[in-house]
Amino acid sequence: MPAGASRRLAAARALALATHPGPTVAVTTVATVMGISAGLPAGRAALLCAAVLAGQASIGWSNDWLDADRDRAVARPDKPVVQGAVTPGTLRRAALLAAGTAVVLSLLLGLVPGLLLLLLVASGWAYNAGLKRTVWSGAGYVVGFGALPAGVVAAAPGEAAAPWWLVAAGAALGAAAHLANVAPDLEDDLATGVRGLPHRLGARRSAVSGALLLAAASLVLVLGPAGDPTASGWVALALAAPAAAVAALSGTPRFRELAFPAVMLLTVLDVVLLVAGGATLT
Repeated sequence: MPAGASRRLAAARALALATHPGPTVAVTTVATVMGISAGLPAGRAALLCAAVLAGQASIGWSNDWLDADRDRAVARPDKPVVQGAVTPGTLRRAALLAAGTAVVLSLLLGLVPGLLLLLLVASGWAYNAGLKRTVWSGAGYVVGFGALPAGVVAAAPGEAAAPWWLVAAGAALGAAAHLANVAPDLEDDLATGVRGLPHRLGARRSAVSGALLLAAASLVLVLGPAGDPTASGWVALALAAPAAAVAALSGTPRFRELAFPAVMLLTVLDVVLLVAGGATLT
């Protein structure tokens, strides 16, 4: 491969990694599948997917741009900007371009759904810009992930308002995601002056709080909709209860390896229930 093409490929790979591809793909996939379950036609579902993807990419790029100095100070090996594979200036330009794209694509879905989807983007940027350093660090996750299902439902045919239980479950999942997302970086964050809510709670209390939030989301998603819970809903709760108990141990080094699969199980259960909740609105 020519040297120029190799450099461009390396730069593209670095940019892709700087989007935080795990969370970006997960959020985009959940939003898209929920939209399809809620009855979005193929064209609008594709537009929703592109809008959410652009917004999530902008959040990831802005995070690595704004945190470049902090990440270099602790020599984060997972950050392309620390490795010199991409510059903060490039990340800034990419973040702003993606944010502008997210605005356009989101508003093409309509004013109400567009504004709700952009609330997630704004919350992510606010977190990156400084909210993460305060006791209110979880607010961006709660607001943003509460707004996401509301925006998806608003984009669906009929423009129905999302029920309270769907928004509440999204907010609980967002708060749990915040606690889980920060957990691996607690020491690095403290070393560079970041003291958000998880840092103030500590690893053990954050783990217990995250497990309780995931369990609460399960309860709300199963018991919130009108009518009796389905058989699959009861099965989900039966799985969620012991998983939450084990997940609460993730802040204890001795049980961390055992707790991680429990956290993943709870998260998957809640995501499936969230998507199924969107389907009940059609």
